[in-house]
Amino acid sequence: LSPDTRQNGWDNCSGYHSSNPTILGFSHTHLSGTGAIDYGDILVVPMSGKLLPEPGEETKPETGYRSSFSHSSEKAKPGYYRVTLEDDMIEAEMTVTERVGFHRYTFTKEGLSHILIDLKHGLGDRTTESWVKITNDREIVGMRRSKGWAKDQVIFFVAQFSNSFEATGILKDGNVLQDGNESAGLNLKTFASFSLPAKSQLLMKVAISAVDIEGARQNLEKELPGWDFDKTRRSANTRWEEMLSVISVKGGTDNEKTNFYTALYHSLIAPNVFNDVDGRYRGADLDIHQLPPNRSMYTVFSLWDTFRAAHPLFVLLYPD
Repeated sequence: LSPDTRQNGWDNCSGYHSSNPTILGFSHTHLSGTGAIDYGDILVVPMSGKLLPEPGEETKPETGYRSSFSHSSEKAKPGYYRVTLEDDMIEAEMTVTERVGFHRYTFTKEGLSHILIDLKHGLGDRTTESWVKITNDREIVGMRRSKGWAKDQVIFFVAQFSNSFEATGILKDGNVLQDGNESAGLNLKTFASFSLPAKSQLLMKVAISAVDIEGARQNLEKELPGWDFDKTRRSANTRWEEMLSVISVKGGTDNEKTNFYTALYHSLIAPNVFNDVDGRYRGADLDIHQLPPNRSMYTVFSLWDTFRAAHPLFVLLYPD
């Protein structure tokens, strides 16, 4: 879970590059350190006032839902990210569990605020199938299938909100559907609107699964049943501390230590856990398989690069 600033290009293989002036939103799957671009599934976009369903131009954020931002408002630590979206002055924060993204948005403007989920959005890929359903006044579920570096990739999601919806809608091919709470297509977006006092916070949990909606729901119920954002942030930080503290550095400057542990952090971003909490996973054959108890399935190995250094490092530092 992290910001996307551009959808294509060598510099944006992970979705974000510091030279880009605007943020499109926050998607839930990313590569890191690769020479190819992919993922960027389930983009979440917060906004206030007028609902803007299209991204607009990079250098003219007023033409769409993308927002200007400043690096001075960013804070990034393992398991936590914060930025101010300057167009609507929204403070966006996010933390995670293994399979759930946890969003906290502080809206400074009084009135209608919106959360848009863009299922057409992706990084260097194209949507080949998508589906969305508004199940009740605090939940939206759906899926996105895409073709890019991965020729047939599918991600299911369950999104739950801390506040009840004031209004909802589904846009298909740019048009708001007049009836129904469910739709399928290649260009789908859905939104939920909220009537919030100034400086109000809205929480959003997004669980993902490569298997099905039920898998995403189980991931959410198991990993993040409550709504304590700060507790979840502390848990993510503790987990990263455990992983990074296997090496203790003596000597060197503070900047050199920062560079060292940042590099170790980067090396641990992939491979990614790919099975649901019940042990099911989607195999390379695209069929659903079941793991034995207490086993995990991983993806994004990039073995043609990582066999040289990353995997020998894992064997030395994390033999279990």
